[in-house]
Amino acid sequence: MADDAFHVYDTTLRDGAQQEGLNLSVADKLVIARHLDGLGVGFIEGGWPGANPKDTEFFRRAQTELDLKHAQLTAFGATRRAGVKAADDPLVAALRESGAPIVTLVAKSHDRHVELALRTTLEENLAMIRDTVSHLYAEGQRVFLDAEHFFDGYKSNPAYALEVIRVAAEAGASVIALCDTNGGMLPDELADVVHQASQTSARIGIHCHDDTGCAVANTLAAVRAGATHVQGCANGYGERSGNANLFTVVANLQLKRGYDLVPPQSLRDMTRIAHAITEVTNVTPNSHQPYVGVSAFAHKAGLHASAIKVDPNLYQHIDPAEVGNDMRMLVSDMAGRASVELKGRELGYQLTGDQSRELVDRVKEMESRGYTFEAADASFELLLRDSVHGERRRHFAVESWRVIVERRPSGEVASEATVKLHAKGERIVATGEGNGPVNALDRAVRTALEGIYPELTAVELIDFKVRILEGTHGSDAITRVLITSSDETAEWATVGVDENIIEASWQALEQAVTFGLLRAGYTP
Repeated sequence: MADDAFHVYDTTLRDGAQQEGLNLSVADKLVIARHLDGLGVGFIEGGWPGANPKDTEFFRRAQTELDLKHAQLTAFGATRRAGVKAADDPLVAALRESGAPIVTLVAKSHDRHVELALRTTLEENLAMIRDTVSHLYAEGQRVFLDAEHFFDGYKSNPAYALEVIRVAAEAGASVIALCDTNGGMLPDELADVVHQASQTSARIGIHCHDDTGCAVANTLAAVRAGATHVQGCANGYGERSGNANLFTVVANLQLKRGYDLVPPQSLRDMTRIAHAITEVTNVTPNSHQPYVGVSAFAHKAGLHASAIKVDPNLYQHIDPAEVGNDMRMLVSDMAGRASVELKGRELGYQLTGDQSRELVDRVKEMESRGYTFEAADASFELLLRDSVHGERRRHFAVESWRVIVERRPSGEVASEATVKLHAKGERIVATGEGNGPVNALDRAVRTALEGIYPELTAVELIDFKVRILEGTHGSDAITRVLITSSDETAEWATVGVDENIIEASWQALEQAVTFGLLRAGYTP
């Protein structure tokens, strides 16, 4: 960033990539780096060149393939080995030759770790820090230092932990980030230690893990205590319970504390960037994530809706648009008239009082039988249209359907479905085969209707979820089916409920096709 007074430092590509089940290719890392640069972070830690071929390749390609507008690329590595000069250590050489203008060194600041993990003396550890920092600084690179296990080290031997800070700063490190490596600190005690460290002449940063669920709170407490450099990961990625969520940290500091960290337009792009990164990492997004989660500004209770109808700010701590998110009204058996009216307005309908009351009663009655509309907006919109028009106006009428499941001599299990429909004055009989009964029904419906409604070729079933609602009833339990469909520009969800899983699936499938036809512009 042009202003060096406060640093936003992202470590998704290195520390975040240590999350269980997260495996980034070099191409993935390049894409994520561009997204983070678009957010406006000041520093992007690319990985550990020399320690593994992937990170070495990333830094090689980054020199020609990354055109960063806001961020500077940072290489991560360790201080030299004990008993070896920094200039002769091959891993230090990889940092020097990485092409990164900044190097972040990890160093031990906990006396027990020095003696038990590094198996060297406290004096040699300080020499390793001094030698490595001064060597890279002399070679023209800016040096940050991550003081590993600093808070545990401060509890064990405060004088030594502070001496690590002093030696690193004296050797040329421009930032010393205090690391809550085990993630075990709480905000009040962490702030006290940061305050003590800030009394030195060094510039202090903070790096928190979330093992107590306090990584963001600890980061904010550290800033209040004097830290001017914050580290974190996109979406809170990281090993164990993750790292401080950088999106939450940035939003809190900029919107709540008045820090000017990223351009306002970039902040308004934060939700899109957060979700774009989940697409690259293939990690299911946390819908309840602060600021950027799809549920972050979703309202369900009728009492909330009544207040929001008067003034949205009564139940929202910020305008969702400031981070690129949207307010959503969820309709459920907790809904009151205000919830339904607001949801109707969101969908483009102005409901009368009678229509609202009737729809609320209908929703509550159906949810008592197992339906859910907060997760099936398309089903709710069809229900709402029924209230507005008096009855369901249909694109097609179902005469009957049938599914046969056959286990063949080869061991293969296949399904065949037959549907009999009436559409545009025609009676249509069609069959479809699939690897399961729902797949077969889906293909049969398409075979029947695509000749009349060719836009259905763009609609596809992309997700299918089944939940047993009345487990005590054994095999005749009530079943809820949620189907998610897409037409390449949007997704929608529909719900069906019945004791028979195929009937429940048919209900959701029929609604999915109907909603797809409405989106295509067909008015029944």
